[in-house]
Amino acid sequence: MVSVGVIPSRFASTRFPGKPLVKIAGRPLLEHVILGARKSNRLSEILVATDHKEIAELAKTVGARVVMTDPNLPTGTDRVWAALKEAGLTHVDVAVNIQGDEPLIQAEPLDALVQAFEGRPQVDMATLGRAMDLSTPEGLEALEATTTAKIVLDESDQALYFSRFAIPFSRVKPQAASAVSNALSKTTNSQEIRVPKSVLKHVGIYAYRPRFLERFCAAPPCELELFEGLEQLRALSLGAKIHVVRTHHESWGVDTPEDVEKIEKMLNRRS
Repeated sequence: MVSVGVIPSRFASTRFPGKPLVKIAGRPLLEHVILGARKSNRLSEILVATDHKEIAELAKTVGARVVMTDPNLPTGTDRVWAALKEAGLTHVDVAVNIQGDEPLIQAEPLDALVQAFEGRPQVDMATLGRAMDLSTPEGLEALEATTTAKIVLDESDQALYFSRFAIPFSRVKPQAASAVSNALSKTTNSQEIRVPKSVLKHVGIYAYRPRFLERFCAAPPCELELFEGLEQLRALSLGAKIHVVRTHHESWGVDTPEDVEKIEKMLNRRS
């Protein structure tokens, strides 16, 4: 299976212009992302899709292949598809969209996303989900936070729906989730009791079959996508099968200048 990683990276940003070039622990943000992605065992090549000359030069020095893309493309997903076309890589089996503002990215979740397509010809997309322990304040906070999406899954870990709201707890309180899980599972395993299996916190890294990515980018935003502000709902509305990979990986992005110090502390702890 031939798989490539694409890192969309643009200079313009409403909250943080020039973000890919900002130094974090002595290295530009984008350099951290490229070096993390290059550790993947499943990705045969790393592309940086950008519209800015200085970002392109940086990517080349770190060993990534650069594809210049239209600055007017509406989303990073569109930039991924444009990069595949420009690089002549629309024939690959899987393309992974690697967020260009996540300097803590590791190889393990990227490899797991590629593996999600192996032996599953019906899968059009894959993404990551993290368990929420609803017996803890942290788990309840993650469930209630409207800044992150939650995923409801079926028995095969296919995504049924994504929402910023605390789904699927419209009738059963989240604090009672352990009792429901216990009644269903008939198990004494505390981890299974405490952590619901059918709902996860979404970790926003995606992988696509290029033939579906082309269809996705050609389609206009759908009503559900506009209501929720989540573009993956466009994929579901098109009938896509989205496999959700369960992971312990957490997504830590740099959205504002204030995030730089936080990420530096995390990098120091990792070192």
